[in-house]
Amino acid sequence: MIKFLDLKLLNQDYEPAFKQKFDSFLQSGYYIQGQETKIFENAFASYCNISQAVGVGNGLDAIRLIFEAYKIMGHLSQGDEVVVPANTYIASILAISQAGLKPVLVEPDINTYNLKADTVEKYITRKTKAVLAVHLYGLVSDWEALSALTNKHNLLLIEDAAQAHGAQYQGQKTGRLGHAAAFSFYPTKNLGALGDGGMVTTNDPVLADTIRLLKNYGQKQKYVSRYKGFNSRLDEIQAAFLNVKLPYLDSINQKRRALALKYIQNIDNKQITLPYYTHEDSHVFHQFVVRTPKRDRLKKYLAAQGIETIIHYPVPPHKQEAYSEWHDISLPVTEKIHKEILSLPIRENLTTQEQDYIIEKINRFE
Repeated sequence: MIKFLDLKLLNQDYEPAFKQKFDSFLQSGYYIQGQETKIFENAFASYCNISQAVGVGNGLDAIRLIFEAYKIMGHLSQGDEVVVPANTYIASILAISQAGLKPVLVEPDINTYNLKADTVEKYITRKTKAVLAVHLYGLVSDWEALSALTNKHNLLLIEDAAQAHGAQYQGQKTGRLGHAAAFSFYPTKNLGALGDGGMVTTNDPVLADTIRLLKNYGQKQKYVSRYKGFNSRLDEIQAAFLNVKLPYLDSINQKRRALALKYIQNIDNKQITLPYYTHEDSHVFHQFVVRTPKRDRLKKYLAAQGIETIIHYPVPPHKQEAYSEWHDISLPVTEKIHKEILSLPIRENLTTQEQDYIIEKINRFE
């Protein structure tokens, strides 16, 4: 079986460094918000070429804390509308709801799976205060058009960069494109921890300082809370592991791009739509997502050939039980995407032989 992802094998090369980090962590006696977290925050800020990076518990919290901080700062109020792509992973939408804001679901572009500015503009009302642009599957959204639109309407533009570590738009990395950005370090990410973890990046020191308080019970000093905060701190041990892996991120992304390019150049089956890809650095291929009306048949066929695939994601947010109030909404583009997409293996340790075999079997699919 060609596994879709093998995290143990993927992290194997880092094990000696991980063990050294763990020993140092254990001996330090600082298990929460220690030096490793500070080192990683500074290193990740430098990597993104941004002034502020705040480690938090996970990617969902990173998005929510951005919204909560903007509420404290007076830029958002309870019930304000936030535009978000309808086909995103549900965490993007949960963060908006949990912050007391109203998600406005907008159909994505059928080719890129990301927001288009001209579609977004149709949904802007006097209650709209922000756009949450998701760089889905690792492809940067059309940032120039979205920036022009949000500037025109005086809206916050926030990146959900949970799947796009290191992706670039016109030479600028994700994390510094919008007013703020949220990252996840879930183990499957291109830059993955060995547990949960997240980060907020911004060039706004007030926003960053507000999030620093919010993530730690709202405390300005120990046991003295300024805000009704949360417990969402990046674990020190995860920061230590991420410090090991960050220097390899660009290499990981380049390997994934090379794998993606080989798929794109060699998969030749008219029943299958390949990912949109024109700019080398704009996509880091967190997932390699193909689309076909015969998705379920293709998945079953590949499994029979010993190839594991994943569906990202089988149920769109507006059809989830958690959002039953949206079940009557018609979003045909989103529904088509969720019915037809299938993710092929694209882990950076996929061998040439494995990829050649996958390509051969896909080309024979009828």
